[in-house]
Amino acid sequence: MLKAPRRAARAGWLAIDPATRASLEIDRAQSGAREGSLLACVDRTITSAGGRALAERITRPLRDPAAINHRLDAVEWLLERRDLRRDLREVLSGSADVARAVTRLALGRGGPRDLAAVRSGLKTAEAVSALFARSPDPLTGPPAEIEARLSDLSPTPDTGALLIDLQEGLVDEPPHLARDGGLVRPGWRPELEAVRTLRDDSRKVIVDLEQRAQTESGVAFKVKHNAVLGYFLETSAKNAEPLLRPQADSPFIHRQTLANQVRFTTVELSELDAKISQAGARALAMEGEIFEGWRRTVADLAAPLQAVADALAELDAAAALAEWAVEAGAVRPHVDGSLIFQVSGGRHPVVEAAVTRAGDPYTPNNCALDGSGADCARLSIVTGPNMAGKSTFLRQNALLVVLAQAGAFVPAKSMRLGVVDRLFSRVGAGDDLARGRSTFMMEMVETAAILTQATDRSFVVLDEIGRGTATYDGLAIAWAVAEALHETNRARTLFATHYHELARLEERLDHVCNLSMKAREWNGELVFLHEAAPGAADRSYGVQVAKLAGVPPSVVGRAREVLDRLEADKASSVRLDDLPLFAVHEPEPVSGPSPTDEALAAINPDELSPREALEALYRLKGLARP
Repeated sequence: MLKAPRRAARAGWLAIDPATRASLEIDRAQSGAREGSLLACVDRTITSAGGRALAERITRPLRDPAAINHRLDAVEWLLERRDLRRDLREVLSGSADVARAVTRLALGRGGPRDLAAVRSGLKTAEAVSALFARSPDPLTGPPAEIEARLSDLSPTPDTGALLIDLQEGLVDEPPHLARDGGLVRPGWRPELEAVRTLRDDSRKVIVDLEQRAQTESGVAFKVKHNAVLGYFLETSAKNAEPLLRPQADSPFIHRQTLANQVRFTTVELSELDAKISQAGARALAMEGEIFEGWRRTVADLAAPLQAVADALAELDAAAALAEWAVEAGAVRPHVDGSLIFQVSGGRHPVVEAAVTRAGDPYTPNNCALDGSGADCARLSIVTGPNMAGKSTFLRQNALLVVLAQAGAFVPAKSMRLGVVDRLFSRVGAGDDLARGRSTFMMEMVETAAILTQATDRSFVVLDEIGRGTATYDGLAIAWAVAEALHETNRARTLFATHYHELARLEERLDHVCNLSMKAREWNGELVFLHEAAPGAADRSYGVQVAKLAGVPPSVVGRAREVLDRLEADKASSVRLDDLPLFAVHEPEPVSGPSPTDEALAAINPDELSPREALEALYRLKGLARP
């Protein structure tokens, strides 16, 4: 139902800005589709209301450790009881969307099918309560989260009476609109049934009246109908003669005389005519009154009915998370009020699902950060080649925060998390040309938001800060940003970069460590290990990645030449301007014939003996040697 607006307490939710939400693909992939998002990956709900409840959990994770652990208790309890979870999901699968039905009815826009949805929801609530009553736990009862939901499912006297009315009075398959009629079960209201009999069985009523008229008068009457007279009794002129004589007590009233027939009516027939002609409209009006009474009752009971709808949805969401945890091999995270972030064997849920479908293995990774700096580093500098998995590693750990604080299990061997107040992700490049913002400007705007809003409880993942400008400018900005996050914001941070100079921060700052994504060259090919290990990367392997991407061999070869020159002159004061960057990757042309050409011109093959030909070949080979 529509609830009164209320101010959401910021302290209750993990704050995630739109840029971070899009970067992490929490509820929508980069393409805008739901497929490929975290929500689509973990959603195992079987009702539309349960799907909305799960989406609410994932998109608005909690910040209170106690509330988070209550949700985790419920998921764990259902995970350990496979049979109960299966039966619960089977019962819930037959439930309709009570919340939306109640909203439509309360607003006066609902119809008979919304009443059927309310009936279905109340019957499901009874079935779920009975299911849990039949499955007592020999040691402990359900956790507090489930107990609260079961309490909301308990019927009140008013909701119980409404369910009885809807079960007895509403047909099994009601029409879409109340004005179509046929929504009240036959026999439920005697007065409505009488009107329906007139409307549907008028022929039988007419035949009964015709027989009684013949018996009373002794005249062979036929009851007929036309648009002018309505229903009337008709007989031949000869048979009508006795009835045309004045008789004070005769019930037959002369209406019309034709050449061969005479027509009569009676007071009873006139009244029946009026009732039959109005029966259809009266039946619809009576059904409309009954529907309106049910609608007002639902509107008056909106609060308890909404509680039932919420309870069913939350049970569906909790059971769905337990189902996903079994499928994904997820474990319960330890959530507390510390500043620790510690993951062993963590996996990116969406990427793992994709590579598993393709039949490939997924390489798990460890990560440890401590906002206080007591147990481990506060900020990790992540280096390594492109395509080695830096962005996946960053997003993976951010998504584990989202899942844990949403009250879900996490794909890892173990996880300990001190609750996060704000989550920031600056991964990937994009522009906003409509607002006049370049890619680099967007990068700086998002970085500025992080530096001005992150606290010592925040979790930050940054990728390639400063890459959109000149080398020294970019390096200077990245260095300053890393220092600020470490010294001023003091946030738990994963900072991925190709500026290998930033690795020196490990020596300069107290709570910084280096991580690198490992890669190896094997037989001239680059092999990505997708493994995060302590230490800085020795190189970026950019040329090898260009080769893998299909860059033409001539370009790759030229890039290797330039790279070798840069690395050879790294210790000198060589400038990029000094390099022949635009030289063609070909030998320079020489003027005049070469010594090899001259030697070839002096040879006459027809005059050479085999021995002389062999000696000439050796001379040519010597001339060709550099």
